[in-house]
Amino acid sequence: MLYSMTGFGKGKAVFSDGRTMQIEISSVNRKQLEIRFLMPQELAALENDGRKYIATLVSRGAIQVRVTVCNAFGSSSAGVDRAVLDNLIKECLAARERANLSKDVNVEALLALPGVLQNAPLDTDSDELAQVFNAALRQAGENYQNMRRIEGANLKHDLEKRLKSLEMMHGELYMMTSMQPDLVKQRLLSRFAAEKFPLEPDDPSLMREVLFYIDRGDVTEELTRLTSHFEQFRNFLEADVPVGRSLDFLMQELFREITTLGNKAFAGGVSRKVVAFKAEAEKIREQIQNIE
Repeated sequence: MLYSMTGFGKGKAVFSDGRTMQIEISSVNRKQLEIRFLMPQELAALENDGRKYIATLVSRGAIQVRVTVCNAFGSSSAGVDRAVLDNLIKECLAARERANLSKDVNVEALLALPGVLQNAPLDTDSDELAQVFNAALRQAGENYQNMRRIEGANLKHDLEKRLKSLEMMHGELYMMTSMQPDLVKQRLLSRFAAEKFPLEPDDPSLMREVLFYIDRGDVTEELTRLTSHFEQFRNFLEADVPVGRSLDFLMQELFREITTLGNKAFAGGVSRKVVAFKAEAEKIREQIQNIE
């Protein structure tokens, strides 16, 4: 099963005092595994366990884990900075008086402003802190993996479609190059005739030249290797382990074979077909960069 390297997942868990811990996991492409935690300082002791868990989900990519703790209105963990609130009410009343408006002040709205509600410190020694953290992290991880799995399925479908396109062009190249020995012989005969060399079509010297150039232009090996690469590509798509690096390496080999084929073959239309083949293969290589 393919997994995309890009994904997002959110999870949350509630403390007994009403506070909520929310964790968001997001990732983008990266050749190596890089995990970054953004969390309150008092939760730093939990980061190591968090990293171990994330490492069980992914093998490479740039992963960001954002952890926030929120207070609910009315929670015993939330304290009000009365000086800040009183000053805000005073300023609101003055502003309303200047504008000749009603003196009603929405205190609940003022409580939502930064700095009015003061978070009570977390009890870093409590078992509940680790329990809430693990619950939120695993929920976020499950959602994150589910999104990566869905994206991976879409990538697989696209790659299978593009691989079929390469196989069709491979078949066309096989037909085009199958006539190459006759083309070599015809070219040499035409060249000798133009130079007025006294050679017969079955002359041993001519046959040696024909065989030499046929061997130089033989692309059977490249076509066979391409067929093998296609089969291996499909095997990777069905694998249950991360295959992004393997697919990337396989595409390098595929490009090497098609380039060699294009340099050796000269049958009509081969160059245009090789260009089209490479263009489609490049699209596949771009998609592979998104696969874990």
